[in-house]
Amino acid sequence: MIVFLTAFFASVLAVWLIIRSEHLHHHLTADSDLDGVQKFHVVAVPRVGGLGILIGMLASASWLSLLLAVPPYQTWLLLMVASPAFFGGITEDMTKRVGVLPRLLLTMLSAVAGYWFLGAALTRLDLPFIDRLLSDWWPVSLVVTAVAVGGVANAINLIDGYNGLAAMVAAGIALCLAFVGWMLHDSFMVVSCLSLAGALFGFLVWNFPFGRIFLGDGGAYFVGFLLAELSVLLVARHPHVSAWFPMLLLFYPVFETLFTIFRRMSLHARSPGHPDACHLHQMLYKRAVRWHVGTRDPQHKTLRNALTAPYLWALWLVSAIPALLFWRFPALLMLSCLGFAIVYVWLYMRLLRWRTPKWLILRRR
Repeated sequence: MIVFLTAFFASVLAVWLIIRSEHLHHHLTADSDLDGVQKFHVVAVPRVGGLGILIGMLASASWLSLLLAVPPYQTWLLLMVASPAFFGGITEDMTKRVGVLPRLLLTMLSAVAGYWFLGAALTRLDLPFIDRLLSDWWPVSLVVTAVAVGGVANAINLIDGYNGLAAMVAAGIALCLAFVGWMLHDSFMVVSCLSLAGALFGFLVWNFPFGRIFLGDGGAYFVGFLLAELSVLLVARHPHVSAWFPMLLLFYPVFETLFTIFRRMSLHARSPGHPDACHLHQMLYKRAVRWHVGTRDPQHKTLRNALTAPYLWALWLVSAIPALLFWRFPALLMLSCLGFAIVYVWLYMRLLRWRTPKWLILRRR
């Protein structure tokens, strides 16, 4: 618990300092493009919240080193291998000149570093033929690991659309991983996940509901990489954990990404990287919140922004609950993934056709 609290308070303080000193770095860090297709805030806001999360985790690792009188080298290694992913994202936050592909490649570079230095290798997916291929051919395992980790990091960035959405989902995933790590007596997994969760909750103090700071690409790629890397490590270190357990925990952002790629390429004939306002969280904003809560007043727009995220928190629980119940049973986890996909597509199609379930609509006040 002390690891969690150290990361939490360090993150709260670091983010507060970033907000208080905004006048010094506004020209570099502010998300001032208020008219973008994916923008739903009313004033320019710093988008370097990932820096506060990093500081929270560094403080937690430092405190742990003092408590144990020896450096927890695996925790420090984890943060070191995450540095390329964080660097690519934070550079984009400050320059707006780093494209999706360079950020993805840097995150995959972090995954390769984790493969060699931490042993974070995907050698099984609980699918016999693929498992043989992954375990017998390390180059295949390396490529699959890099693609999977990079894809998850990009997926977390993709759902980072409203105040509290990506950070709360990520914190929940970290706590679920910590719980299973605790059941397996894996202290590294517990400490790392609790540290990440604490830093995320510290960030959320300032992000939700009023959006005083945003996660940014640096935060999203950093957090996404850590979640993916810890998931790979959990499966690699514990044969009793199904590879589909972390997959189900991460299935909301992963399926959102896959569905978006399919939608943009097949239905709209566009590049997968072309931004639009048709993600599920944006459809919920438009159909269930936007026209039913408040007025055109800027404060009401911020309120509507904050009211959107809880819908997706509830949707994530549809995958998280069975993941925790069936973390050792691949078949049940696969069925749960299928069930989540059905729920997601059903909800999306209802929203697309303006047939929003009435119980989802927040009435005008």
